[in-house]
Amino acid sequence: MQTLSEANSTPDGAIIQEIEAAGEKITRAKNAIGEIIYGQEQVIDQTLITVLAGGHALLVGVPGLAKTLLVHTIGIVLGLEDKRVQFTPDLMPADILGSEVLEEGEGGKRSFRFLPGPVFCQLLMADEINRASPRTQSALLQAMQEKSVTIAGQPHDLEAPFHVLATQNPLEQEGTYPLPEAQLDRFLVQVDVAYPDRDTERDILIATTGAMEEEAHAVFTAEELIKAQALLRKMPVGEQVVEMILDLVRACRPHEPEATPAINASVAWGPGPRAAQALMLTIRARALLDGRLAPSPEDVIAMAKPVLIHRMAMTFAARARGEDLASIIDTVAATLSENRSAA
Repeated sequence: MQTLSEANSTPDGAIIQEIEAAGEKITRAKNAIGEIIYGQEQVIDQTLITVLAGGHALLVGVPGLAKTLLVHTIGIVLGLEDKRVQFTPDLMPADILGSEVLEEGEGGKRSFRFLPGPVFCQLLMADEINRASPRTQSALLQAMQEKSVTIAGQPHDLEAPFHVLATQNPLEQEGTYPLPEAQLDRFLVQVDVAYPDRDTERDILIATTGAMEEEAHAVFTAEELIKAQALLRKMPVGEQVVEMILDLVRACRPHEPEATPAINASVAWGPGPRAAQALMLTIRARALLDGRLAPSPEDVIAMAKPVLIHRMAMTFAARARGEDLASIIDTVAATLSENRSAA
């Protein structure tokens, strides 16, 4: 990782041209997605940021908010092979990863043949992931972290790039299995999908009930996306931004020197080092999405909630008081921003 001071305060000419070209193409991709998904600009941005940063996203929202359509559209626009798995309580690990079958060939010779499961794709939608058992959820863990799976003791690499966009219904919790902390931490961001406003819902109503509907078209290829992901990691980050990331993450951990009494009283456990890594990648992706050459402190504030909210837990007393993590993170981020302005 380069800081701006190490890169003579600005990226070199070649990197500038690459960033500008990538930014223009990403803007076209975002517009192409926006032609299909109405009024969810923030959701589109955060999902694109996740993919550009090479990570996985957890989309949280009630049914009917076009989460499935969003994932499929992103797959087409980014030139990725996408597959969908509906998670249910009876779903088994082999239903996701694949299995070996015994076949009998010529002369009666028997041998095992591996049948790959739907995880062997480039963009996997895990629909209602919290409806599957912990055993099945954990089967996805190795794939998300290591980009490979092990079947019958044999490793099988997944095709690059590989991303998981999982959905979760925040309301109906009957018959669900809450995702364990280790699995939640594998998601780069949590994307909250809200109801559309009235004007957007009107546009959706008219556009989706007529004789013709818009169709998505490819803007990227998988190879071009991989190059953009590699370019993102070369983007310089200023020392001030690095310090702000550390301040934010550490301020959200109870009993750290940077934590306030309010955090100590309300937060049971806070974000680990992976949260800081996620912030470093996502702020670069946000800058690239906006066509900027380097991320700013404002990017850190903007990505604080999506990156941190699923990596923290409140105390029982805080929940009883009606507090919520989103407000806690917003308060910490706002305080950091004010301190920076005052300095």
